[in-house]
Amino acid sequence: MLKPILLVEDDARDLELTLVALERSQLANEVIIVRDGAEALDYLNREGIHAGRSEGNPCVVLLDLKLPKVNGLEVLRAVRNTEKLKSLPVVMLTSSQAESDVVQSYELGVNAYVVKPVEFKQFVAAIADLGIFWAVLNEPPPGSLRTHRRYE
Repeated sequence: MLKPILLVEDDARDLELTLVALERSQLANEVIIVRDGAEALDYLNREGIHAGRSEGNPCVVLLDLKLPKVNGLEVLRAVRNTEKLKSLPVVMLTSSQAESDVVQSYELGVNAYVVKPVEFKQFVAAIADLGIFWAVLNEPPPGSLRTHRRYE
C-alpha cells in the first residue's frame, strides 16, 4: 500500500500547479490536500474531521510557509515536538526566499526548503523531482509502513 503525500497549500493557483506536476510525475500515491495549518495538524494527529482516518503517516508533508490559522513554521514545530510525528519528512514548499524563513525552518528540523519556481516548466520539474524523491527513492524512518518498490 502506497503512503499518501500530504499537501498543505492555501493558494488555489499553487495547489493546482502542484497537483498537475505530481500527476505528470506519474506517482501512484494519493495526494491528501488540506488548506490551512490547523487542518494539517488535525490530519496528522487524527483529530477533528480526520479522527477516523486510517493509521499511519504520509510519506512526506509538502508544507507552505504562509498559511491561515496556523502557519507553516508552527505546524513544523508541532510535528517535531510530537513523538509519533517527529521523524516524518517535511518539505517547506514556499515562495519565500527570506533568509530568516530558511534559517528558522532548518532550526525547527525541516528536511528540505524549496522555493517555488515562478515559471511553469520549472515549477512542474521541481514538484515532480520532490514527489519522486520522497515517495519512491527515500528510505522511510524505522517503524514506518514500507511500500513495495519495483525497480525497472
